[in-house]
Amino acid sequence: MPLLKKLSLAALVLAFAQIVFGAIVRITGSGMGCGDHWPKCQGQWFPPHDRMDLIIEITHRYIAFGLSVVILALFVAAFLRRGDTGVGGRGGVLRPATVAGFLVVTAALLGAVTVKLALNPFVIAAHLTIAMSLLATLALVLARAGGLGVTTELKSTTGRTFRAARFAVVLALLTVVFGALTANVPDAAAACPGFPWCSEYMIYGPAIGVHVTHRIMAFLLFGHLLGMAIATARRKEPTVIRRAAMLAFATAVAQVLVAAAMIGMQFPPVFRSLHQALGTLVWLAVVVLAILSSRARIGAPRQAAMSAAA
Repeated sequence: MPLLKKLSLAALVLAFAQIVFGAIVRITGSGMGCGDHWPKCQGQWFPPHDRMDLIIEITHRYIAFGLSVVILALFVAAFLRRGDTGVGGRGGVLRPATVAGFLVVTAALLGAVTVKLALNPFVIAAHLTIAMSLLATLALVLARAGGLGVTTELKSTTGRTFRAARFAVVLALLTVVFGALTANVPDAAAACPGFPWCSEYMIYGPAIGVHVTHRIMAFLLFGHLLGMAIATARRKEPTVIRRAAMLAFATAVAQVLVAAAMIGMQFPPVFRSLHQALGTLVWLAVVVLAILSSRARIGAPRQAAMSAAA
Protein backbone atom coordinates (compact mmCIF):
# COMPACT_ATOMS: atom_id res chain seq x y z
CA MET A 1 0.00 0.00 0.00
CA PRO A 2 2.67 2.53 -0.96
CA LEU A 3 0.15 5.21 -2.04
CA LEU A 4 -1.96 4.90 1.11
CA LYS A 5 1.18 5.00 3.25
CA LYS A 6 2.43 8.17 1.55
CA LEU A 7 -0.96 9.89 1.75
CA SER A 8 -1.45 8.99 5.41
CA LEU A 9 2.06 10.22 6.27
CA ALA A 10 1.45 13.50 4.42
CA ALA A 11 -1.87 13.93 6.24
CA LEU A 12 -0.24 13.22 9.61
CA VAL A 13 2.49 15.82 8.99
CA LEU A 14 -0.04 18.43 7.88
CA ALA A 15 -2.28 17.70 10.89
CA PHE A 16 0.67 18.19 13.23
CA ALA A 17 1.63 21.42 11.44
CA GLN A 18 -1.93 22.71 11.65
CA ILE A 19 -2.09 22.19 15.43
CA VAL A 20 1.28 23.84 15.99
CA PHE A 21 0.46 26.74 13.69
CA GLY A 22 -2.89 27.10 15.43
CA ALA A 23 -0.95 27.76 18.63
CA ILE A 24 1.11 30.41 16.83
CA VAL A 25 -2.15 32.06 15.73
CA ARG A 26 -3.29 32.18 19.36
CA ILE A 27 0.03 33.26 20.85
CA THR A 28 0.52 36.09 18.35
CA GLY A 29 -3.06 37.27 18.83
CA SER A 30 -3.89 36.63 15.17
CA GLY A 31 -7.07 34.65 15.75
CA MET A 32 -9.23 37.48 14.40
CA GLY A 33 -6.80 38.36 11.61
CA CYS A 34 -9.52 37.58 9.07
CA GLY A 35 -12.19 39.32 11.11
CA ASP A 36 -15.33 37.33 11.82
CA HIS A 37 -15.47 36.06 8.22
CA TRP A 38 -15.34 32.34 7.43
CA PRO A 39 -14.43 30.68 5.11
CA LYS A 40 -13.55 34.00 3.47
CA CYS A 41 -10.96 36.30 5.00
CA GLN A 42 -11.97 39.93 5.50
CA GLY A 43 -14.88 39.19 3.17
CA GLN A 44 -12.58 38.08 0.31
CA TRP A 45 -11.30 34.75 -0.96
CA PHE A 46 -7.88 36.26 -1.67
CA PRO A 47 -7.41 39.33 0.53
CA PRO A 48 -4.28 41.49 0.27
CA HIS A 49 -1.56 40.13 2.54
CA ASP A 50 -0.78 43.49 4.06
CA ARG A 51 -1.01 42.70 7.78
CA MET A 52 0.97 40.17 9.79
CA ASP A 53 -2.02 38.96 11.81
CA LEU A 54 -3.93 38.32 8.59
CA ILE A 55 -0.97 36.47 7.07
CA ILE A 56 -0.63 34.21 10.12
CA GLU A 57 -4.35 33.45 10.32
CA ILE A 58 -4.80 32.80 6.61
CA THR A 59 -1.69 30.58 6.51
CA HIS A 60 -3.32 28.47 9.22
CA ARG A 61 -6.39 28.22 7.01
CA TYR A 62 -4.26 27.27 3.99
CA ILE A 63 -2.72 24.41 5.97
CA ALA A 64 -6.21 23.29 7.02
CA PHE A 65 -7.33 23.34 3.39
CA GLY A 66 -4.29 21.31 2.31
CA LEU A 67 -4.99 18.80 5.08
CA SER A 68 -8.60 18.47 3.95
CA VAL A 69 -7.54 17.80 0.35
CA VAL A 70 -5.00 15.13 1.37
CA ILE A 71 -7.51 13.39 3.67
CA LEU A 72 -10.08 13.41 0.87
CA ALA A 73 -7.50 11.85 -1.47
CA LEU A 74 -6.67 9.28 1.23
CA PHE A 75 -10.32 8.32 1.63
CA VAL A 76 -10.89 8.03 -2.13
CA ALA A 77 -7.73 5.93 -2.60
CA ALA A 78 -8.73 3.62 0.28
CA PHE A 79 -12.29 3.32 -1.02
CA LEU A 80 -11.13 2.38 -4.51
CA ARG A 81 -8.83 -0.29 -3.01
CA ARG A 82 -11.32 -1.53 -0.44
CA GLY A 83 -11.14 -5.04 -1.86
CA ASP A 84 -7.39 -5.30 -1.19
CA THR A 85 -6.03 -7.05 1.88
CA GLY A 86 -5.57 -4.64 4.78
CA VAL A 87 -7.69 -1.88 3.27
CA GLY A 88 -11.37 -2.78 3.63
CA GLY A 89 -13.05 -4.45 6.58
CA ARG A 90 -12.11 -4.59 10.24
CA GLY A 91 -8.50 -3.68 10.90
CA GLY A 92 -8.15 -2.04 7.49
CA VAL A 93 -7.25 1.47 6.39
CA LEU A 94 -10.66 2.49 5.06
CA ARG A 95 -12.53 2.76 8.36
CA PRO A 96 -10.13 5.13 10.17
CA ALA A 97 -9.68 7.07 6.91
CA THR A 98 -13.45 7.60 6.88
CA VAL A 99 -13.36 8.74 10.51
CA ALA A 100 -10.53 11.14 9.63
CA GLY A 101 -12.71 12.65 6.92
CA PHE A 102 -15.53 13.17 9.40
CA LEU A 103 -13.18 14.73 11.95
CA VAL A 104 -11.58 17.16 9.51
CA VAL A 105 -15.02 18.43 8.47
CA THR A 106 -16.05 18.75 12.13
CA ALA A 107 -12.83 20.62 12.93
CA ALA A 108 -13.45 23.03 10.04
CA LEU A 109 -17.02 23.74 11.18
CA LEU A 110 -15.94 24.20 14.79
CA GLY A 111 -13.19 26.52 13.56
CA ALA A 112 -15.90 28.67 12.03
CA VAL A 113 -17.81 28.62 15.33
CA THR A 114 -14.61 29.63 17.15
CA VAL A 115 -14.28 32.70 14.92
CA LYS A 116 -17.96 33.63 15.23
CA LEU A 117 -17.85 33.35 19.04
CA ALA A 118 -14.74 35.54 19.22
CA LEU A 119 -12.37 32.82 20.46
CA ASN A 120 -14.40 31.40 23.36
CA PRO A 121 -11.95 29.39 25.57
CA PHE A 122 -14.17 26.31 25.81
CA VAL A 123 -14.85 26.25 22.07
CA ILE A 124 -11.09 26.55 21.48
CA ALA A 125 -10.49 23.60 23.83
CA ALA A 126 -13.14 21.56 21.97
CA HIS A 127 -11.55 22.51 18.66
CA LEU A 128 -8.13 21.36 19.89
CA THR A 129 -9.60 18.09 21.20
CA ILE A 130 -11.02 17.30 17.77
CA ALA A 131 -7.69 18.23 16.15
CA MET A 132 -5.85 15.86 18.52
CA SER A 133 -8.39 13.12 17.79
CA LEU A 134 -7.76 13.64 14.08
CA LEU A 135 -4.01 13.38 14.65
CA ALA A 136 -4.50 10.09 16.53
CA THR A 137 -6.78 8.73 13.81
CA LEU A 138 -4.24 9.55 11.10
CA ALA A 139 -1.53 7.80 13.13
CA LEU A 140 -3.76 4.71 13.16
CA VAL A 141 -4.25 4.98 9.39
CA LEU A 142 -0.50 5.21 8.89
CA ALA A 143 0.12 2.18 11.11
CA ARG A 144 -2.46 0.11 9.24
CA ALA A 145 -0.90 1.20 5.94
CA GLY A 146 2.45 -0.22 7.08
CA GLY A 147 4.02 2.89 8.59
CA LEU A 148 5.42 3.58 12.07
CA GLY A 149 7.56 0.45 11.83
CA VAL A 150 4.54 -1.83 11.51
CA THR A 151 5.61 -3.87 8.52
CA THR A 152 5.16 -7.34 9.97
CA GLU A 153 3.12 -8.90 12.76
CA LEU A 154 4.52 -7.71 16.06
CA LYS A 155 5.52 -10.17 18.73
CA SER A 156 3.00 -10.48 21.55
CA THR A 157 3.05 -7.99 24.41
CA THR A 158 1.72 -8.29 27.93
CA GLY A 159 -1.74 -7.20 28.96
CA ARG A 160 -0.24 -4.79 31.47
CA THR A 161 1.58 -2.86 28.76
CA PHE A 162 -1.57 -2.76 26.65
CA ARG A 163 -3.67 -1.41 29.55
CA ALA A 164 -0.96 1.05 30.65
CA ALA A 165 -0.72 2.47 27.14
CA ARG A 166 -4.47 3.05 26.99
CA PHE A 167 -4.37 4.78 30.37
CA ALA A 168 -1.52 6.97 29.09
CA VAL A 169 -3.76 8.07 26.20
CA VAL A 170 -6.46 9.16 28.67
CA LEU A 171 -3.94 11.08 30.80
CA ALA A 172 -2.38 12.71 27.76
CA LEU A 173 -5.75 13.85 26.41
CA LEU A 174 -6.78 15.33 29.76
CA THR A 175 -3.43 17.13 29.96
CA VAL A 176 -3.88 18.58 26.49
CA VAL A 177 -7.45 19.73 27.13
CA PHE A 178 -6.60 21.42 30.43
CA GLY A 179 -3.50 22.90 28.79
CA ALA A 180 -5.74 24.52 26.18
CA LEU A 181 -8.01 25.86 28.91
CA THR A 182 -5.01 27.16 30.88
CA ALA A 183 -3.81 29.04 27.82
CA ASN A 184 -7.22 30.53 26.98
CA VAL A 185 -9.21 31.01 30.20
CA PRO A 186 -8.56 34.61 31.34
CA ASP A 187 -5.75 34.85 33.92
CA ALA A 188 -5.28 31.06 34.16
CA ALA A 189 -1.75 30.99 32.72
CA ALA A 190 -0.45 33.58 35.19
CA ALA A 191 -2.40 32.26 38.18
CA CYS A 192 0.33 29.86 39.32
CA PRO A 193 3.88 31.28 39.06
CA GLY A 194 6.82 29.10 40.00
CA PHE A 195 7.84 25.58 39.06
CA PRO A 196 7.29 22.69 39.69
CA TRP A 197 4.56 24.01 41.97
CA CYS A 198 3.02 27.41 42.56
CA SER A 199 5.27 29.73 44.51
CA GLU A 200 2.16 31.73 45.32
CA TYR A 201 -1.46 31.94 44.25
CA MET A 202 -1.91 35.10 42.23
CA ILE A 203 -5.58 34.58 41.35
CA TYR A 204 -8.32 32.50 42.93
CA GLY A 205 -11.41 30.94 41.40
CA PRO A 206 -11.78 28.92 38.19
CA ALA A 207 -8.51 30.23 36.71
CA ILE A 208 -6.30 28.70 39.41
CA GLY A 209 -8.35 25.50 39.40
CA VAL A 210 -7.80 25.04 35.66
CA HIS A 211 -4.07 25.73 35.93
CA VAL A 212 -3.47 23.44 38.91
CA THR A 213 -5.45 20.63 37.29
CA HIS A 214 -3.32 20.95 34.17
CA ARG A 215 -0.12 20.65 36.22
CA ILE A 216 -1.42 17.65 38.16
CA MET A 217 -2.38 15.85 34.94
CA ALA A 218 1.02 16.68 33.41
CA PHE A 219 2.95 15.30 36.39
CA LEU A 220 0.78 12.17 36.52
CA LEU A 221 1.45 11.59 32.82
CA PHE A 222 5.18 12.17 33.31
CA GLY A 223 5.35 9.61 36.13
CA HIS A 224 3.23 7.12 34.24
CA LEU A 225 5.42 7.31 31.14
CA LEU A 226 8.54 6.93 33.29
CA GLY A 227 7.01 3.80 34.81
CA MET A 228 6.15 2.43 31.36
CA ALA A 229 9.66 3.03 30.03
CA ILE A 230 11.14 1.12 32.99
CA ALA A 231 8.51 -1.65 32.97
CA THR A 232 8.70 -2.39 29.24
CA ALA A 233 12.48 -2.72 29.52
CA ARG A 234 12.27 -5.03 32.55
CA ARG A 235 9.63 -7.23 30.96
CA LYS A 236 11.67 -7.39 27.75
CA GLU A 237 8.80 -6.28 25.59
CA PRO A 238 9.27 -6.25 21.79
CA THR A 239 11.94 -3.76 20.72
CA VAL A 240 9.48 -1.50 18.91
CA ILE A 241 7.34 -1.25 22.07
CA ARG A 242 10.35 -0.43 24.27
CA ARG A 243 11.51 2.24 21.83
CA ALA A 244 8.03 3.77 21.64
CA ALA A 245 7.82 3.89 25.45
CA MET A 246 11.24 5.54 25.69
CA LEU A 247 10.34 8.06 22.97
CA ALA A 248 7.10 8.97 24.75
CA PHE A 249 8.96 9.50 28.01
CA ALA A 250 11.73 11.50 26.30
CA THR A 251 9.19 13.87 24.75
CA ALA A 252 7.56 14.27 28.19
CA VAL A 253 10.95 15.17 29.70
CA ALA A 254 11.51 17.78 26.98
CA GLN A 255 8.03 19.16 27.58
CA VAL A 256 8.61 19.54 31.33
CA LEU A 257 11.92 21.32 30.74
CA VAL A 258 10.35 23.73 28.27
CA ALA A 259 7.44 24.36 30.64
CA ALA A 260 9.87 25.21 33.45
CA ALA A 261 11.82 27.59 31.18
CA MET A 262 8.61 29.17 29.87
CA ILE A 263 7.31 29.90 33.38
CA GLY A 264 10.70 31.07 34.63
CA MET A 265 11.06 33.52 31.73
CA GLN A 266 7.53 34.92 32.06
CA PHE A 267 5.97 33.18 29.06
CA PRO A 268 7.96 34.40 26.04
CA PRO A 269 6.11 33.68 22.76
CA VAL A 270 8.82 31.35 21.43
CA PHE A 271 8.64 29.07 24.45
CA ARG A 272 4.84 29.16 24.47
CA SER A 273 4.87 27.96 20.85
CA LEU A 274 7.47 25.31 21.64
CA HIS A 275 5.40 24.18 24.63
CA GLN A 276 2.38 23.64 22.38
CA ALA A 277 4.46 21.82 19.75
CA LEU A 278 6.03 19.48 22.30
CA GLY A 279 2.66 18.87 23.94
CA THR A 280 1.33 17.77 20.56
CA LEU A 281 4.39 15.58 20.08
CA VAL A 282 3.86 13.95 23.50
CA TRP A 283 0.26 13.19 22.53
CA LEU A 284 1.35 11.70 19.22
CA ALA A 285 4.08 9.59 20.86
CA VAL A 286 1.62 8.24 23.44
CA VAL A 287 -0.92 7.42 20.74
CA VAL A 288 1.72 5.58 18.69
CA LEU A 289 2.72 3.60 21.79
CA ALA A 290 -0.93 2.63 22.32
CA ILE A 291 -1.37 1.66 18.67
CA LEU A 292 1.74 -0.52 18.68
CA SER A 293 0.87 -2.23 21.96
CA SER A 294 -2.69 -2.82 20.74
CA ARG A 295 -1.44 -4.31 17.48
CA ALA A 296 0.98 -6.55 19.35
CA ARG A 297 -1.77 -7.62 21.73
CA ILE A 298 -4.07 -8.52 18.85
CA GLY A 299 -1.22 -10.33 17.12
CA ALA A 300 -0.65 -12.69 20.04
CA PRO A 301 -3.70 -14.95 19.54
CA ARG A 302 -3.11 -14.96 15.79
CA GLN A 303 0.42 -16.22 16.26
CA ALA A 304 -0.77 -18.85 18.76
CA ALA A 305 -3.40 -20.06 16.30
CA MET A 306 -0.84 -20.26 13.50
CA SER A 307 1.52 -22.28 15.72
CA ALA A 308 -1.26 -24.67 16.71
CA ALA A 309 -2.27 -25.15 13.07
CA ALA A 310 1.32 -25.92 12.13
